[in-house]
Amino acid sequence: MDASTDKINSQSEYDSSEDRERQSRDLKAGLHPLKNKFVFWYTRRTPGVRTQASYEDNMKQIMDFSTVEGFWVCYCHLARPSSLPSPTDLHLFKQGIRPLWEDSANCNGGKWIIRFKKAVSGRFWEDLVLALVGDQLDYNDNICGVVLSIRFNEDILSVWNRNASDNQVVMALRDKIKRHLKLPHGYVMEYKPHDASLRDNSSYRNTWLRG
Repeated sequence: MDASTDKINSQSEYDSSEDRERQSRDLKAGLHPLKNKFVFWYTRRTPGVRTQASYEDNMKQIMDFSTVEGFWVCYCHLARPSSLPSPTDLHLFKQGIRPLWEDSANCNGGKWIIRFKKAVSGRFWEDLVLALVGDQLDYNDNICGVVLSIRFNEDILSVWNRNASDNQVVMALRDKIKRHLKLPHGYVMEYKPHDASLRDNSSYRNTWLRG
């Protein structure tokens, strides 16, 4: 086992210990702890500017939570998708993972993408958030977070995972998303690794898989 693997394992053990301590504190306070702590991020894109630096500069952490009660306080204060300007991204990620392709938790992963008409995106976004927070999608800590992207003529949901090279895990995640969102027949899901996004500087163009 090399040094980098030792470091990753040590960090994982440290994170697990922190999570257990947090959950114990929450229970003692009469709250209902979640398996993970989460952070909401908001990005207001600058129209016409597509550099990664400008994207990161516009990304703001807006709130975090680690209990069921904390989630509902945060969620009830969030703007509804229909009221957000275009182009905007709203991210919900596990604490410690930034919603960036280059983040160490994301760099070897990718995302499943689903495009929605604006009239229905809010319902599917809420279902996706509840599935993530309720640990309904995860498998061996594979999920990093979810994103709602508000665009001019459509809204896009994406689910980010850690490992784009494990086809079995990628396809199992697709099936879980379809099942939990109860996607109507005719909706197409697309997959794109983050390293491909880095190469073409695009989140949603030139996707690799469809299913």
